[in-house]
Amino acid sequence: MKNEGQKAVRLPSFIGAFLPIITMVCLMVYVFNFSDGAYDGAHMPLVIAIVVACGVGAVCGHSFSDMLEGMIERLTATLEAILILLTVGLLISSFMISGTIPAVIYYGLKLLTPQTFLPVGCILIAIVGLACGSSWTATGTIGIAFMTIGVGLGISPALTAGMVISGAYVGDKFSPLSDTTNLAAGVSNTGLFDHVNAMVSTTGPVFIISLIIYTILGSKINVTNYDPTIAQGIQDALAANFNLNPLVLLPIVVIVVVCVLRVPGLPGVLISVATGVLFAVIFQGGYNLAGLFGVLHYGPEIETGNEFVDAALAKGGMDHQMWTINLILLAVSFGGALEKCGSVERIFGNIKHKINSVGGLVFATMLTSIFCDAAMCDQFLGIGVPAPLYDDKYDELGLARNMLSRTLEDAGTLWACMFPWTACGAYQSGVLGMSPFVYFPFAFVNLLNPIYACVTALMGRNIFWADGAYTNLFGKTKMKKAAAAPEEAHKYALAQLEKLRAEGKAPKVNA
Repeated sequence: MKNEGQKAVRLPSFIGAFLPIITMVCLMVYVFNFSDGAYDGAHMPLVIAIVVACGVGAVCGHSFSDMLEGMIERLTATLEAILILLTVGLLISSFMISGTIPAVIYYGLKLLTPQTFLPVGCILIAIVGLACGSSWTATGTIGIAFMTIGVGLGISPALTAGMVISGAYVGDKFSPLSDTTNLAAGVSNTGLFDHVNAMVSTTGPVFIISLIIYTILGSKINVTNYDPTIAQGIQDALAANFNLNPLVLLPIVVIVVVCVLRVPGLPGVLISVATGVLFAVIFQGGYNLAGLFGVLHYGPEIETGNEFVDAALAKGGMDHQMWTINLILLAVSFGGALEKCGSVERIFGNIKHKINSVGGLVFATMLTSIFCDAAMCDQFLGIGVPAPLYDDKYDELGLARNMLSRTLEDAGTLWACMFPWTACGAYQSGVLGMSPFVYFPFAFVNLLNPIYACVTALMGRNIFWADGAYTNLFGKTKMKKAAAAPEEAHKYALAQLEKLRAEGKAPKVNA
């Protein structure tokens, strides 16, 4: 019903649903390809796209208060992530001035070779990501160090950045501490470790494939172009400006311990910041309280005389994060406006009724997730929006709820950092110093994971069923533990699975 004098609320037309998205994409294409560098941010296209989305909402009967409510609702859901992002700026600064990141660079250049750098680096970054449950923290700390090590070893920065992203996101996805891992399990109404187990079935093989690719690429690196004087110059500059006692590596251990103890994200990062500051005072010296405040707020001002070192260490600080936070606020607001005006429901609401196969459902879920990443500019929306659209369809096809959660992460999380205007893309671009379009072709885990998951599902393999059965890569269906799901939904999914097996449309459990 509608109150007297109030417009009836309706869904936008198909053209109206796409209008804010087309506006944003066209302006992004102009800014990043045809503005001749006069403006290179995604902020203003998002501002205009928000205005267009609000206009579509108004035409469909929504008041400005309604649209504002939708934006604020999405912003509220991401405030913790924004606060963590601010503290990650403090963390990077504290790890710079403590000597922790310089020490990782220094010892990394001593131990790694051009041939071993890519696979070993990917594994080490994955371990850090697993321990802290955050791809952002992994790239913002050890990832920065590996970018400089790569320069010293003569590795392409784009290839190094792709390796860093791959390792960071593998660790993040396997970690029960990760926010997106918990979100995917939560919106799919399945168990956290049921979800992690399902993620292993796709991200695990792709991680191995990626390590093989990195190993092959490392073996083909032309060492004749490797100039050892660059690496030696970096080491000399670091040794001349920092106390590189191995003890300064302990703040990394603190991050691991904090995460193992399951300290919540925000206090966990702050504990790590305090440790970095303490080590800076003990081992590096020369900092008074005002000096420490300045470094934490604005970032360190470190001049060693070596251009590679100076570029690597000119990161961090709370103020340095504000460009990214501004972009995130606008991106999330746009996603909220797009959701409120009904664009997502209009575009995807009827697709699921035309799906009748597992492979088709996985593909549609991934497509929706990636669309929400790109159009709504936030990985949380890439996970959260498709879940309620498709959850009943997974039940209808007799699938386990962790099949849904896995699919949401395979695409919604791993491809979110591909777009420079999303929160993930903006952050990773700022940390790694290049556009996602430059590093993403080399982020083999992120690039290949959705493809692997979709292809195996289309082949009727790598599928989790509602009763706990699992169809492996060889087409064998073995009984395992059933994933958690809402009781009524689980009963319905079991009944549907039994029906599909009787009709020969789902595999029976092998003896």
